[in-house]
This record gives sequence, C-alpha cells and structure tokens, in this order.
Amino acid sequence: MKLLLAEDDAMLADALQTQLSGVGFEVEHAPNGAVADYLLQKQRFDIAVLDIGLPMMDGLAVLQHVRQTQPALPVLLLSARDALDDRVAGLQAGADDYVTKPFDFPELVARLQALLRRSQPNTPSALLGQLSLDHTSRRAMVSGMALELSGREWTLLALLANQRDQVVTKEQITQAWSAEGGETSGGNSIEVYIHRLRRKLEDAGLVIRTVRGLGYLMEAPS
Repeated sequence: MKLLLAEDDAMLADALQTQLSGVGFEVEHAPNGAVADYLLQKQRFDIAVLDIGLPMMDGLAVLQHVRQTQPALPVLLLSARDALDDRVAGLQAGADDYVTKPFDFPELVARLQALLRRSQPNTPSALLGQLSLDHTSRRAMVSGMALELSGREWTLLALLANQRDQVVTKEQITQAWSAEGGETSGGNSIEVYIHRLRRKLEDAGLVIRTVRGLGYLMEAPS
C-alpha cells in the first residue's frame, strides 16, 4: 500500500516513515503542503496522511484540492488542534478521519487499516500465484479454498505478500504484530509462524525464502 505522509516536523516524519514502512506501507514523504499537493496530482496513492499545519499550503487546502480529482482517496488528518470545531472543520473539508497529536502509533495504524478496508469493499487487494488476499475480511484463499489462519498468521502473510520480492525483516514482523495490539515475540516465534505459512502455501505457487541474516522474502519460483 502506497502512503503519502505530509508532515513538516522532521523528527516526527522520520519516525513515522520508519514505523509505517515497518508495517508494510510504501511511504512517500512531503515536507510541506506544496510538495504534498504536487505528489498527489502526479502519483497514485492508496491513502494519505496530512498534517493540517503544513507550511506553504496547509493540509485543509491540500485536502480540498485533492478531493476535486480523487474523491475516493482515503485521507487522515493529523493536528495538534483538538477542539471540536477543528475536528468538524477537517471532516467537513473531506477528511475520512482525524487524529490529534500526540497519538499512539498502534492507534494510527489501526485507523489507517480501517480506512483502507472501507475504501476497498468486496475487492481482493492481492492475487499472487494461486493465492488471493481479501483485506476487507482478512481472509486468504489458495485456488479458491480458504486457508485457516490465526490473526498473527494473517498479518504475517499480508506483510510478506504486500512486499513480495522484497526482504521483510524480523523487526518489521514484530512491529506489525505489535501495531495490531499483540505482544512482540522473539525470532524463534517468528520462525514457527513462517514454518506454518510455508505448509499452508504449498499449493499456492509461492515460496517464503529465508534470507540469512536479513529476514524473509516471498516469491514465485522460476
């Protein structure tokens, strides 16, 4: 999922970019409203996070502009303003959600995932080999047969699939589990879940390869 992060606070932007990348988002950062507006017009994003207090062009102006061309794009506003009138103004301008600073990262991820689910009703978001993933229902199927997956197995499978042909580190996996409210686990636990997924994907035309010292990579064997 490609995400635009428009945030002028360099330290916060850097932290968010690292954390969001760790849970499977491809993040493009815009340091001001003018850059955010340009990127939204020139590139395709699955979701956008806009700080209201952006320099050069504030977040509400960016939002109003993008709504003219991309009315269905999920947009979450960030702001230090927590007054009711500010929240109402943001939602009336076309935002899908509004989060006030400071916030907890797991809550931000949960809100982003909820917006993505609502924006893609009844549409499988991935089809890889014989594997199809439906992020709306958090279900996976191989050749039309549903896989029995625990919550952690689903999160791990979705992360690997979203970053297909790219290495997913153990740190990214533990961050993804933690973001969904679970406790983090060590490497041995991750290896157990990887082993389970490998068995369940035997007929999917996909393999999960161990990249020694780095992590895991999902790919279709040649």
